[in-house]
Amino acid sequence: MGFGFENITASIHNWLYNTFNPSIALLIEFILVAICIITLFSLLGLVLIMMERKVSAWMQVRLGPNRVGPKGMFQTVADTLKLIIKEGMTPDGADKFLFNLAPFIVMIVAMVLMAPIMFAKGFQIWDINIGILFFASVSSVSVIGILMAGWASNNKYSLLGAMRSGAQIVSYELSAGLAILTVIVLTGSLRISDIIESQQNGWWIFKGHIPVIIAFIIFLIAVTAETNRAPFDMAEAESELTAGFHTEYSGMKFALFFLAEYVNIFIVCAVGATLFLGGWMPLHIGNWQGFNHVMDYIPSSIWFFGKTFFLIFVIMWFRWTFPRLRIDQLLNLEWKYLLPISMVNLLLATVIAIAGWHF
Repeated sequence: MGFGFENITASIHNWLYNTFNPSIALLIEFILVAICIITLFSLLGLVLIMMERKVSAWMQVRLGPNRVGPKGMFQTVADTLKLIIKEGMTPDGADKFLFNLAPFIVMIVAMVLMAPIMFAKGFQIWDINIGILFFASVSSVSVIGILMAGWASNNKYSLLGAMRSGAQIVSYELSAGLAILTVIVLTGSLRISDIIESQQNGWWIFKGHIPVIIAFIIFLIAVTAETNRAPFDMAEAESELTAGFHTEYSGMKFALFFLAEYVNIFIVCAVGATLFLGGWMPLHIGNWQGFNHVMDYIPSSIWFFGKTFFLIFVIMWFRWTFPRLRIDQLLNLEWKYLLPISMVNLLLATVIAIAGWHF
C-alpha cells in the first residue's frame, strides 16, 4: 500500500551488516539515526517558529516577518544565529550544575520521544511493542527538567512558573492518557504499527463513533496544556512571571527550551495523527476501490506530515481564539470537567469495543 521507505532502510541495513561486523554496523546505524534526529530537530525549529509567526499574523490580519529573505522566510535563521553567538549568563546564587543540566534534560526527553513515531510506511526508529506506553511514560519526565530549571535559577518568578508548569502537566496527563486509552481499547494493541494497521479500512476518528471524537477533542485540549501553549501558558505568563521557568536563561540554553517547546508540539500532534487520523495511512472509504487506489498514490510521508501539521495549525489557532486562563480555572477545567468526561468516555468506548459496534 502506498509509497514507503522500507526498501531504503532495508538496503542501508543490509549493506552495513554485509560490509561491517554486527557491532560496528549497529554503532553506525545509531550514529545515522542521531544525525537524522538532530537534523529533523533543527528543521522543525526553523519551520514551526516561522509557521507560528505567519499563522499569528494571518489570524491578526497583518504581514508578520517580511524583511529577512523572501517574505521573511530567513527571519528564523537570523534569530537562531543571534542565539548561537549570544553569551550565556548564569545568575549569582544559582545551582550551576542543575541550571546548566535542565535544558539538556528537556531536549533529551524530546529526542527519545521520536523513537516510536512512524514517520512513513516502514520508516520508524524503534517499533517497540509498548510504543504508546513508552510515549506516555517518557513524556512525563520533561517536567523534571522544567522544575529543575525553576528551582536552580534562584529566582522567585522562575520557581513559581516551574511549580505552575508541574501542576499543569501532571494534571492534564491524566486526561491525555485516558484519551489515548480510548483508541488502545478499540485497537487492542500498544504497538504504533498495529494501531496504524487497524485504520486500514478507516481512521478511528471516523469509525470509532462518538467516544473517539470526544477523546480526540480532549486529547487536543490536554496536549495543548501539557506543552504550555496558550491559553494554558500559565507557566510563562509574561504579564505576571516575566518569562516563567526560563526567565534567567539566555543564549543557547534558552534556545534549547524554546526549541523543545516546538518539537514537543510536533511530537504530540504526530501521536494524535497516529492514534486518531491513521498516521501515514491514506484515506480509505469502505469498498470505494477506485478512490482508495488514487489515495494510495500519495506518498505515506506526505499523509503523515500533512495530518501532523494540520493538528499543529489547530493548536496555533487556539492561541489567538481563547484568552489565557487563570491557574484556578485551568485546574478546574481538568479535575471537574475533562477527567470525569474522559472516564465516562473510556467506559463507553470499552462497551463499544466489547460489543464490536465500531465499523
